[in-house]
This record gives sequence, structure tokens and C-alpha cells, in this order.
Amino acid sequence: MHLIRTGDEPVTARSPLRLRLGLALFGLFCTTAGTVAFLFAHRPVWAAACGALWLVTTVDLALIVRHLRQGPHYQPGRDVPPYRRSAP
Repeated sequence: MHLIRTGDEPVTARSPLRLRLGLALFGLFCTTAGTVAFLFAHRPVWAAACGALWLVTTVDLALIVRHLRQGPHYQPGRDVPPYRRSAP
């Protein structure tokens, strides 16, 4: 049984980038649909609000994809060694 103790975080931590990618894609779909629906319903204020959320979601999606493409520094696997703790 492996007990987690202070100092094990880099070994046991896993980045949730793939989960964030899925949620960002879902958000992109919802904000796009909301913007189009509010435009057809002649609600420009709500369409602008959805459009602003679409912009935030698009920027977040771009950052997630960038971090995923940068490799194991941002998405460490089990083969990435733990970081060395500096001496106090």
C-alpha cells in the first residue's frame, strides 16, 4: 500500500487537462448555440453575453491545447521523475 505523504505531490499529481479540454469543448458548443439562439430571438444583450462567454471559452481552449502540445512538463506521465526538493 502506497501512503501519500508531503513531498510525493509531483509523483502522484496528474493534470486534468484532458478533462478541461472536454469541458471547454462543451462550453464552446453551448455558448455558440446560445449566441445563435438569442440572435434569432432578437435578444441582443443576451447574445452579447453569450458571445463574451464564447470568447473566454475559446481563449481557455487555446491555452489548454497549447499546454497539451508542450508535452510532459504540463502533462506528466508515470515515466516523468519527481522534482527534487531543494534543501532548506
